[in-house]
Amino acid sequence: MDITIHTSVLPHDDPEASLAFYRDILGFEVRNDVGSGTMRWITVGPAGRPGTSILLAPPAVDPGITEDERRTIAAMMAKGTYGWILLATPDLDGTFERLQAGDAEVVQEPIEQPYGVRDCAFRDPAGNLIRIQELR
Repeated sequence: MDITIHTSVLPHDDPEASLAFYRDILGFEVRNDVGSGTMRWITVGPAGRPGTSILLAPPAVDPGITEDERRTIAAMMAKGTYGWILLATPDLDGTFERLQAGDAEVVQEPIEQPYGVRDCAFRDPAGNLIRIQELR
C-alpha cells in the first residue's frame, strides 16, 4: 500500500485569530476558506508542500453530537486538552523566536527531551497544543 497523511484536523473557535496564527505567525499558506462567520473551514499548510495540510474546522458541528458532548468539547478546548499536532523544523530556535515574537502562547521553550528529540510547544488561539520538533 502507498498511503500518506494528507490532512489533519484541528478545531477553531475564532477563524480570524486562527488565520492570524497559522498564516501570519507560522507562515503557512491558506489553501481554502469556505463558510462564513465562525462556521468556516480553513485549509492551511506549509508553502511549497501541497501534499500536507491542516484543516481548521469549527468543533462539534456534526449533527450526531449531543449537547452534552458539545459542552465537553468546549470545556476541553478551553483547557487546551482537545486538539494537538506535532510539527517539525530544521531551525527550532528561529521558529521559536518567530512564534514568541508573534505573541503565541508559549507552553515550553526549546529543550532536549530525555527521549531523544529537541522540541518546544505553543498553544494556538483555540487552545490546541502545537509541538514543534527539531529535524536533525
